[in-house]
Amino acid sequence: MQIDEKTIEKKLVNTVKSMGGIAPKLVSPGFDGMPDRLVLLPGGIIAFAELKAPGKKPRPLQEARHRLLRKLGFKVYVIDSTEQIGGMLNELHTT
Repeated sequence: MQIDEKTIEKKLVNTVKSMGGIAPKLVSPGFDGMPDRLVLLPGGIIAFAELKAPGKKPRPLQEARHRLLRKLGFKVYVIDSTEQIGGMLNELHTT
């Protein structure tokens, strides 16, 4: 069975919560293309997560926003499987 974007998003939110953090939905009126979730972890760790259905890629505007955020020094992750969530959170904790 193929999992969808909502399932991946729910797993991210629950995993971040289990680590003592929050992953609020990011709504940015007038500034389209921002990532879906803001990942806030204990210790002041901040990252952005773009969630996609398996195999799907960000739209060109989303990629432009990701580049802008990365240029500003933020970590931006594109996640299209639940298996990627642990790796992302592990990387955030070790950098």
